[in-house]
Amino acid sequence: MIGKALRWPAATCMAGLLALSLVGGCASTDTADSGFGDDNDPLEFVNRFTFATNDVLDTMAIRPLAATYRFLLPNPVQNGVRNVMRNFGAPVVLFNDLFQGEWDRAETTAMRLLINSTIGLAGVFDVAADWGYEYHREDFGQTLAVWGAGEGFYLVLPLLGPSNLRDAVGTGVDSLLDPWPYVLDAATDLSDSEIAGIFIGRRILEGIDARARNIEVIDTLKAESIDYYARLRSFYRQNRAAAIRNGRPVEIPLPDLELNGDE
Repeated sequence: MIGKALRWPAATCMAGLLALSLVGGCASTDTADSGFGDDNDPLEFVNRFTFATNDVLDTMAIRPLAATYRFLLPNPVQNGVRNVMRNFGAPVVLFNDLFQGEWDRAETTAMRLLINSTIGLAGVFDVAADWGYEYHREDFGQTLAVWGAGEGFYLVLPLLGPSNLRDAVGTGVDSLLDPWPYVLDAATDLSDSEIAGIFIGRRILEGIDARARNIEVIDTLKAESIDYYARLRSFYRQNRAAAIRNGRPVEIPLPDLELNGDE
């Protein structure tokens, strides 16, 4: 069976990191309440080194590769690639919808998976969106936040970029929740290393496609930033907070006011 030698150590590691996230992050998703100061970045020196390394790799290899990908593939083909990748990721999104008790969103994800896997030709065409089932993304980092786990300290991961302790745990759990390696293992004679290679290739393709779609945005952000690292850190936190709320506005508590006519 795939990953037998790695699955239990990985699960043990995830459990340990989850405990750290719950303790270190307290029970808040707010940066100010995480227990690590306003910047929530006690590993800033290490993070900046990793960030700089990632930036060099991006400048030298990833961005040129993404630009070549965008140049060679017309937009309809790029959209087909993205749709297929989203369809492969739908089971993990569905699991997290269910874990969060988001029943309407879970129904949407299930319908998207069913429609796009069949009528959409394995997800090449996003027929479900045309029928009113819009795409959304959920991951286990968001699920942990819904369950009350704080974000923990800020992290920059090699190649993966901005994260935090909670989201790093979530990334690991999502990889364990992904059913496709288990399906391939049960349905084919592929070795563990071959299956791992397929899914590493899938992640690389997802990354290249995402980078290709954001070339101008990232170039502009980088050019206009006095401190590129700090600005990306801020953007990451804002985007994650919005994702955890599923786009719902922030609820701001109002003070008790004495209005005219009140006794």
